[in-house]
Amino acid sequence: MRVALAGFVHETNTFAPAPADMAAFEAGGGYIPLSRGDEIAARGTGVNLGISGALAVAEARGWDGVPILWAGAIPSAPVTRDAFEAIADEIVSGLRAAGPLDGVLLDLHGAMVADHLDDGEAEIAERVRAAVGPDVPVVAALDLHGNISERFAHTVDGLFGFRTYPHVDMAETGRRAADLLAHLMATGARPACAVRRMDYLVPIAAQSTDTQPGRDLYAGLADVEREVPGVRAASLFMGFPAADIPDCGPTAIVYADTQEAADAGADRIAGAYADAESRFDIATYEAADAVAEAARRAAGASGPVVLADTQDNPGAGGVSATTGLLRALVAADARNAAIGLIVDPASARQAHEVGQGATATFRLGAHPDFTADSPFEVEAVVEALSDGRLTASGPFYGGTKLDLGPSACLRIGGVSVAVSSRIAQTADREMFRFVGIVPEDASILAVKSSTHFRADFTPIASDILIAIAPGPMPYDPADLPFTRLRAGLRLSPNGPAFGDARADDARSGRGGSSAAASQYH
Repeated sequence: MRVALAGFVHETNTFAPAPADMAAFEAGGGYIPLSRGDEIAARGTGVNLGISGALAVAEARGWDGVPILWAGAIPSAPVTRDAFEAIADEIVSGLRAAGPLDGVLLDLHGAMVADHLDDGEAEIAERVRAAVGPDVPVVAALDLHGNISERFAHTVDGLFGFRTYPHVDMAETGRRAADLLAHLMATGARPACAVRRMDYLVPIAAQSTDTQPGRDLYAGLADVEREVPGVRAASLFMGFPAADIPDCGPTAIVYADTQEAADAGADRIAGAYADAESRFDIATYEAADAVAEAARRAAGASGPVVLADTQDNPGAGGVSATTGLLRALVAADARNAAIGLIVDPASARQAHEVGQGATATFRLGAHPDFTADSPFEVEAVVEALSDGRLTASGPFYGGTKLDLGPSACLRIGGVSVAVSSRIAQTADREMFRFVGIVPEDASILAVKSSTHFRADFTPIASDILIAIAPGPMPYDPADLPFTRLRAGLRLSPNGPAFGDARADDARSGRGGSSAAASQYH
């Protein structure tokens, strides 16, 4: 079988400050950098990405694989028109130049918005379909945070979403998608598709499949595939809530041998999601309270208390540079604490200039596009220096090689700060170790992440707290200034619906995050 493989991955926060341009895809930002042809296998084999799992299936089945292009950028504001068109055109041109194909495997996200397009994945799928024709099966692996349109779901022949958050099954999802493609190529079958839209958004920090009800919801997908005869692929997409587009929100999507089976499977998933609404309940703490509670719980604990700085999560459009939680740690005179990554190229450069062991005054953190925060001017000791190159070996990154640029560990009293020049979500313990911080030995660890950190930090954590400090990505979707959602979509579990006066009242009544978010609408 001659199979083309390509990927174009971006999760778009339409409220975020910085767009995804071509440079962002060339850098990767936690993904492998933009790769073409044989570079895809050289960089992507054996890491935790959908394309990696698909490549493994292609090799095992002896396919004549045609890798075209793979590009991914860290979540941010919409993809620029130039970047979208350049990458999409290269994928389509590669398909046309590949000659006759038996199938196409796409590694996408599901929540891509471009400057000129609300539905990036549907546009890609339609262009791919036009290039290969109606008879070549096209299957895609997706993130469970996809905002999936019916247009997209019906253009392809199958979609598989991740079933874990933290996404430790990205490669496994690529394998599942490739196995479905193999079935379609062998049989010539075209599955029926059922799509169900659900009625409420969930904060991303509450969507984890390590906790309930996410664990049960995603475990139930395998039950649907096993118990509903004819179902080939069952997915629950909780949606990425920071997207002001009509298709934002959760969907259940099932592909099956018959429409009856597809409908039955989708109805079962949608029903389970509806029944779970009141079970989404997670405690959060304002920054100072989070630090105080962490210090209390850390006393006598066998491992660090981990604080998730969720509103500055770069995996959801944050800048990984806000200083609210850092200031709270310093103000509390926290002992044996660490925070990372603070992305600040100027402070990293200054640390390298003054040298290891030196004491200097730094203007640490903050981001020019996030005016609700300002640099933290403070005296710090340069504890360690690094070139920023590391292998993120934990379950989420799965062996991905990262280059974070010139980096340093700065110590402010009892607080160690991991400072980098380039952005990536702090979801791996190596992202502390590379500047000499031993995460297992800390009493308090603050991470710029919402959920992915759990994959590598839960095994060492004595406790995990969700901290609310000013940042570009509000914890509660109801704090976002939406204008284009579909009417009636509830902005949080049991919360106000879009278009309801209560939603506006809820936003105006919240302090920290709504003011920050409104600057990026």
